Amino acid sequence: MSSVEKHRQRNVIHVQLKQNVVLKEMSDEERDELEALLEVRDFNKGDYLLHQGVHEMEQYFVLEGVLKRAVTNADAKEMILRFAGENDIETSYAAWRLNTPTPYSIIGVTKGRVAKLPMPKWVEFIDRHPKFKEVFEYHVMRIMSEIMAHTITLHLLDAPGRVHRFLRKHPHLDEQIPRKELAAHLNLTAETLSRLKQRGKI
Repeated sequence: MSSVEKHRQRNVIHVQLKQNVVLKEMSDEERDELEALLEVRDFNKGDYLLHQGVHEMEQYFVLEGVLKRAVTNADAKEMILRFAGENDIETSYAAWRLNTPTPYSIIGVTKGRVAKLPMPKWVEFIDRHPKFKEVFEYHVMRIMSEIMAHTITLHLLDAPGRVHRFLRKHPHLDEQIPRKELAAHLNLTAETLSRLKQRGKI
């Protein structure tokens, strides 16, 4: 890992952070203050950035690639709650505020890169900048609302309907996510997803 300033691609990373959904309204001075706190981490498919059930948490800004938020039960069955792609965030902010263990893992779906910092440092930063605290907390609530809507969708829509809804909501992620991962997110088998595509239903 490397700090933003010492990273060999720091100029690219500066631009990527400016495009982040939570950070894009920051002034250069505010972004410089945040970047001094960030570390850059590259990840591969299957790498765990955060494990379910821990108390040590971090805030992530996705620079490249795709992450998934997933819950695993005692039988190792996984449920994918959401995907986060370029310019998005991943977080366990709610768990940190509630002083509870992380209820999910954050895992690489593809090769990629994040900028990250420990959750206590992120909370200190947004407490100093109430405007961005409001933007961030709104985005966290929006993510939680989207996960709830997705869970309801799994029960109310048929297979083609689930796929169509995902493509409508996340067109930028369609080509980046492996079919197996997308199928799991939609509670389908990869074979069913492939069959729907072959029949022209999606």
